[in-house]
Parts: sequence; structure tokens; C-alpha cells
Amino acid sequence: MPAMRLHDLVAGLCVAGLMLPEAVAYAGIAGLAPQHAIFAGIAGCLIYPLVGRSRFAIVSATSSSAAILAATLAVMPLAASERAALAAIIVGMAGLLFLAAAMARLGGLTGFISRPVLRGFALGTAITIILHQLPIVTGAPVQATGTLDYARALAGSVPHWHWPSLLTGMAALGALLALRRYPAIPGAFVVLVIGIAAARWLDLPAQGVAAVGTVDTALAWPTLPALGWNDLSRLAQFAVPLVLILFAESWGTIRSLALRHGETIDANRELAALGGANLVSALVQGMPVGAGFSAGSASEAAGAVSRWTSVVAASGLILMLLFAMPLVAQLPEPVLAAVVIAALAHALDPAPFLRLWRLDRDQFVAIGAAAGVLALGVLNGMLLAIGLSLAALLQRLATPRVARLGRLGESHDYVDIARHSDAVAPPQIAIWRPTAPLFFANAERMLGLVAAGTRGDPTIRAVILSLEESYDLDSTALEALLEFDSAMAQAGLRVQLARLHDLARDLLAAAGGTDLDTRSSYSVDDAVTAVKATMPAQETSR
Repeated sequence: MPAMRLHDLVAGLCVAGLMLPEAVAYAGIAGLAPQHAIFAGIAGCLIYPLVGRSRFAIVSATSSSAAILAATLAVMPLAASERAALAAIIVGMAGLLFLAAAMARLGGLTGFISRPVLRGFALGTAITIILHQLPIVTGAPVQATGTLDYARALAGSVPHWHWPSLLTGMAALGALLALRRYPAIPGAFVVLVIGIAAARWLDLPAQGVAAVGTVDTALAWPTLPALGWNDLSRLAQFAVPLVLILFAESWGTIRSLALRHGETIDANRELAALGGANLVSALVQGMPVGAGFSAGSASEAAGAVSRWTSVVAASGLILMLLFAMPLVAQLPEPVLAAVVIAALAHALDPAPFLRLWRLDRDQFVAIGAAAGVLALGVLNGMLLAIGLSLAALLQRLATPRVARLGRLGESHDYVDIARHSDAVAPPQIAIWRPTAPLFFANAERMLGLVAAGTRGDPTIRAVILSLEESYDLDSTALEALLEFDSAMAQAGLRVQLARLHDLARDLLAAAGGTDLDTRSSYSVDDAVTAVKATMPAQETSR
């Protein structure tokens, strides 16, 4: 790494001030003691810079991973004393999966979770977490399962609200939102300090406002619970969506910050960095770690210039762990809940969803992901969100659509004649372009549309199929293409391929029994010329 600069020192200390209250809050979401999130943040910030390449990434516990961890722990029938050890096992599994994905070069698979799905998942998760933080703010415990039941129970608890707790939480939330106007100021840390001071000066515990209490900062080897093979395989199934959401969230943060500053990053390297960070977090009984958006944005706003910012943040967290824990114990819980709510408030912004409605693209996928989290819970909602993302991809690829092309003036450009009125189709020749790659789910229907469109025009003597969208062909698409060529030949029509990729051409040659690979051109214009050369002059004259 380059030498540390003053900007890194200042940025790291600012980020550490944000990490401490968020760590305590995220541990509460997961139902674990605060030290598990604090240790995780220290481990993540020290390990990530050794492999990762983002100067802004702050690898620590995140709200979404805390919610998934809580959902996982809830379905395992273990005693409360074994939750930390079980969490360490899950985090270790996540670290191993990250490293395996890095070695298998699977970084590109992140694109299969679309941004609308991530936005919907973030919205559903934010609503779920905020609802569960509100009873801490109001001081009135709520017992209910399911988001809707919980919301109704929360509304029914109004007569039992504890007003000193409510006023404390609302004041903290208002201060946090106001301090967002000044990104360089660590708002969470400032509010934390003010909350501790208010607890002492106003004697809030005497007025019934709950405090965080003593935080155990001692490191100890975990006592592993007795787990059978079925239990371990079940945990591994839960670890997969945890890895997916952690990397999707981390990659989204790292990539957006890198693009903003013109920096280059590698997805597989980031996978390895997150794998190492989670493995070390598991060794210290920490929570799952990823590059959260709030901490990364705070690092950017504070002026980080290298990965030393992450190391300084970990060092600052260690110092607070050693010297500030007695003060943190006095922190009012409504203030901590306000920190969580403020951290998730950005996910409630309707602007990205309104934009999808204006574009008329993927809005139902985003809403479905949010509804899945609210109706099915965080873990099952995440699986549904991934399914929706893949379903949206398959729906687009499997929906057959072909465009008939025509020539623009005297140029060599061929475009969709349905969209360009000045484009003219060559006489006796139909030029078709499938708008998606040919594969097993769409090849027969796509080529069927081409055949139907061609037969609908009795003047056609030849067909040009432009396959620039199909980098390669699976066996089903290959057979469909050969069957299409045979059907056109029986109808007396010549088939010429245009813009055929080398892999597809090699596959056609290996298939044998046809000369279709030799009837291919590198451009549509060349294909038209080749077809005209085989036709009588009177048929091609204008």
C-alpha cells in the first residue's frame, strides 16, 4: 500500500466514530452481544486492505447481513448461549464460499442479481428492521410474528408508549438527519457522545430510559455446539444467500465509488478479500462483514486517499474498545435505535422506484422483491429476490422478437425497418435479426417467427440471418438452426448467415452434414452481396 497521509488519518477516525454505534446497533438486529459486531469491524478493516483494492471500502457488519443472520439463527433450535458460536460457524462458511468463488473466478455472476432486485430487497429489509427498532424508541415491547402482524401490534401499543424514551429517540433521529447535510462530520459519533452526556446529565435511566449496558470485550475461543451433518448442511444452505447479499451489497458500493473516481477494481479479487475478512471475523466470533454503503460513503466524504483509512478506522475502533466501553454502556437504547433507522433511511427513498415506473422497466421485479421480504421474511425474501432477478432475465431472453432489416440510403448500415421509415429492404431478400441470443428456450420460436415472416412474402428468394447477438450456440439452438436451414431449402430459399461469431461458426463446421458455416459473412452488407451473386440479375435489379 502507498504511504499513509494525513487525509487517511482524519478519514479513518471519522469512520471509526460511525462504526462503533452502527456495530452495537447491528449486533442488536442479529440478537448478539455488541462485541461480536465490534470484533467483526476490526477484523474486516484490517484484513480487507491486504487483498482488496478499494480505497473507500470499510468492511464491517452491515444491516442486511445482520438481518439475514438473525433469520438464520432464529430457525436453528439452539440455546441462547450457543448463538455466538453458531454465528461464527455461519460466518466461517461464508468466508470459505467467498474464497471458493474467487478461485473459480465467479465474480461475473454478481450481474445476475439486478439492481431493481437489490433496491426492492433493500426497501423490504429497511422496513422490516425499522419496524423492529420502533418499539425500542417508544419503550413499549411488541410481540408478534410476521411484518403485518408486527405493524398492527406496534400500532396497538400506542397507549403504552414511554414518552421519555420516545422523546430521546426522536431527538437523536432528528439530529442524525440534520447532520447529513455535513458529510464530513461523523453524525453517528456526535449523536452517540451527546446521547451518553444526556443520559448522565438528565439521569435518563432514572426516568425509565433503557441503556445499552456493559459490553463484554474479552476474546475467548467459542464453545462449538454439537451439530450433526444435517445441521451443517442446513447452515450451508443459509450461508449461500448470505454470501450473495454480502457480495452484491459490497460490490455495488465498491463499484459505484470506483466509477465515481475513475478507479479500476476486479470482482474476483474483491471476492477473495471478503472471504479472508469473513474467515478472520469468524475466528474472533464476529458477525458477517461486507463493504456497507453508509461507511463507504462516509470514508469518501471524509477524504480517504488510500486503503490506510480502513486500517486507521480499525485502530480507532480498538482504542474505543479499550477505553470507551464504560461510556458506551451508558448509551440510551433509543439513541442506538435512531442510529439504525437513520442508517436505513436512504433505502426508503422512492426516487429509484419512480424512475423505474417512468422507464416502464423492472418496476414489478423491484416491488416483488420488497413484498417478498415483507411477506416471507428476510431470508426467504432474499431467495425470492434472486429468483425474480433470474426470472426477469429469462423472460427477456425467452421472449421471441425478430427485426427485419433494411439499408439506410447508399450506406453499408442495415437497421430495423419498423423503426426507420427511410430504410429499404433489398428486393427478393429478407434480412432478419433476432434481438436476443439464440438458446434452448427461444431458438425454435425465434426461428419460427423468421420462417413465418419469410413465407408471408411470396417475392422472397433468399433469407439472411444476422446473428450478432449469439456469441455461441447450445446444442438445442444449433439443431433448431440446422432444421431452419433445411426447411428453407425445401421451400426453395437460400439461407445466408451474417455477423456469425467464430465459436458458432466452429460449431456449425463440427456438426457436419451442412455447408451453412461456409454460407456466412462478417457483415450484413457482405451477406447481401454474397446472396445477390447467386441470384439471376433480373431478380436483384431495383
